[in-house]
Amino acid sequence: MTGKPASPVELEGAVEPAAVVETLERSARVLTTPCGEGEMVWRVWGDGEPLILLHGGSGSWTHWIRNIPELSRQYQLWVPDLPGLGQSAMPAKPHIPASVADVVVAGLDRLFRAGGSLRLAGFSFGGHIAGLTAAKLRGRISDLVLVGVAALGLPAEPREPFAKRRTGMSAAEVAAVFHQNLRVLMFAKEDNIDALAVHLQAENIKRARFRSRPFATSDGLAKALAEVTAAVKTIWGREDIIARGSLDRRLAILRRHHPELEVALIEGAGHWVAYEAADRFNRALLGLLSPPARAR
Repeated sequence: MTGKPASPVELEGAVEPAAVVETLERSARVLTTPCGEGEMVWRVWGDGEPLILLHGGSGSWTHWIRNIPELSRQYQLWVPDLPGLGQSAMPAKPHIPASVADVVVAGLDRLFRAGGSLRLAGFSFGGHIAGLTAAKLRGRISDLVLVGVAALGLPAEPREPFAKRRTGMSAAEVAAVFHQNLRVLMFAKEDNIDALAVHLQAENIKRARFRSRPFATSDGLAKALAEVTAAVKTIWGREDIIARGSLDRRLAILRRHHPELEVALIEGAGHWVAYEAADRFNRALLGLLSPPARAR
């Protein structure tokens, strides 16, 4: 049994962004598994059948902060910090996606020794790792949900350059940099970027050591899908900058080995669709997943 996660109302009551994170985090059960020379940190909310959520590049478990309260009503959520990100140690060398996936697979083997099927969802770089993980675990993964994924062998879409922090910037100026970069990559609508999003971005970038961006134009996920036996589903924000002009090609690549692919497109949302359109994302994810055994 795990502690009951804070409700959306309770989270809204915590006005300061840091307090919002703390309110949800203190309701989690925390476990660790080996990772390089240290540990990989897993947070668990809720009860029932397990659903593993893997966050995006330069992120942490907080990429799912607006999804955990709702999703944990139906599933037991296992939400790690991926190796080299958040509070988790760096993986063993070489520092490539396969090394990260090896740590995740070993962790799942340790945490779920009794076997049984697992549902797995990954956002952006987390989707790349989820695909590699599902390819290794094969029949142990029943559902693989890929959210706004790259590593499909396509070139990067053109976008504005990121703003950069400079020595001597004030706190307000640094926050403006993070706000600008969220607008460039993560959100469709600037008005949806709130103080919590800026805070999460700042904290996640501060702790990010594994650099995932160089792998975004690789075909690592596309190749891994040939070995995936799980049912594959995908969710995209319609205005996701990484798929601007290439969404149909991305879906075609996902269908090469998985013609059963189920697709949910969320209007008015960008790359971080799970945050920007949390309610609609939650409904889409729950609708795509095979129902828990107790609901069948």
